Amino acid sequence: MAKIVIIGAGSGFGQRLSLDIMGYPELHNGTISLVDINPDHLAPVVQFVQKAAESNDIPMQIEGTTERREVLEDADYVITAISVGGPAYDGVPYYHEVMIPRSYGVNQSVADTIGPGGIFRTLRTAPVMLEICRDVEELCPDTLILNYTNPMAMLCWILHEATNVKIVGLCHSVQGTSRQLANYIGASYEGVSYWVAGINHMAWFLEFRWRGEDAYPLLREAMEDPQKYASNTVRFDIMRHFGYFVTESTRHMSEYVPYYRKHADIMKEFDLSSRNPGKEITDGGRWQKRNEQMQRQISGEEPIQIRRSHEYASSIIYACETNDPVRINGNVPNQEIITNLPNGCCVEVPCLVDNTGVKPCSVGALPTQLAALNNSNVAVQDLTVQAVLERDLQKAYYATLLDPLTAAVCTTAQIKGMFDELVEAEGDLLTYLK
Repeated sequence: MAKIVIIGAGSGFGQRLSLDIMGYPELHNGTISLVDINPDHLAPVVQFVQKAAESNDIPMQIEGTTERREVLEDADYVITAISVGGPAYDGVPYYHEVMIPRSYGVNQSVADTIGPGGIFRTLRTAPVMLEICRDVEELCPDTLILNYTNPMAMLCWILHEATNVKIVGLCHSVQGTSRQLANYIGASYEGVSYWVAGINHMAWFLEFRWRGEDAYPLLREAMEDPQKYASNTVRFDIMRHFGYFVTESTRHMSEYVPYYRKHADIMKEFDLSSRNPGKEITDGGRWQKRNEQMQRQISGEEPIQIRRSHEYASSIIYACETNDPVRINGNVPNQEIITNLPNGCCVEVPCLVDNTGVKPCSVGALPTQLAALNNSNVAVQDLTVQAVLERDLQKAYYATLLDPLTAAVCTTAQIKGMFDELVEAEGDLLTYLK
């Protein structure tokens, strides 16, 4: 009987992942413990999950609390999906991390992976993630942590370095992109297979096959279709020039390299201006719609269907509990897995999962040009990790200097001014570094 704790349940993951877990009858005798420090975000999710279990005759125990230590003891799995400083649409500190760099010409789109936004999100999130892991070490040391919190690579790297917890970082980029690629070539998804590796938000479809045959020729044909190209401009352009399709969206990928966001005319060419940079600053609408639908479902006006998504967490738990193996792509420490990325950095690679845990698969060397793009991001990640572990704000400044998009736009003096403004704006969230 698995006990599953979801920390940050009010983020949206509590609702979705609970339904995924309930989608496996083999897990129905377990417990889902929903945790969020904001009782207003927590309460409707607990009500929703309880209603889902009740209306579908699922005998799972559902509980909710604002105090994680109350439910961590004897937990088998801990899912983390937190946002330190509040949800993005509350405006601060996310607002500063987008708008201050923008005033210097650094036009981020999502700002949750690297760049000034990703660096400062790591600085304010890592201390809380470390506190959670210390509680896990004390109360449930054998648990497996499934992390959804961004910046994925930097946080997982920090937690591997500083704690003894078992942790794998999870994203949905590989699953989502593989479905997109099947659609681009007009193939049924069931006939598609792939081998993907790199770093989170910049992993590469090293193989993409349909019915056992190389499907890249079909994908290159699809790229010449103006409508398909326009739907994913940056990713198709990366494939055109670097040879492989990348896992993250055009909107995201444009932030991680120096080519697409440094001038208004280039952004217009790649249809990036219309993609509403930094829309998370004000986009509370999707949260409101989600909560309104949840209330209708809680009241019984709409049914709650138990239907699994393509998120990996529930399938990992299922595989561990039943020994029915699955293959996922997970974020794990690089221990000679990708031989031309630094050992110890966080890589996203195929992993096999059964009742012995999560086992990364060997990848070998990436094509040199792909490793070079990854390494441009890994250097930023490395210095940010050092900044947290050594409590050295100067290392975070070095990371900002090396960020590919920032360096493409700003002088060193401008980067120093931007960095100092960000430190001032983040205030008490960076106290541990000052």
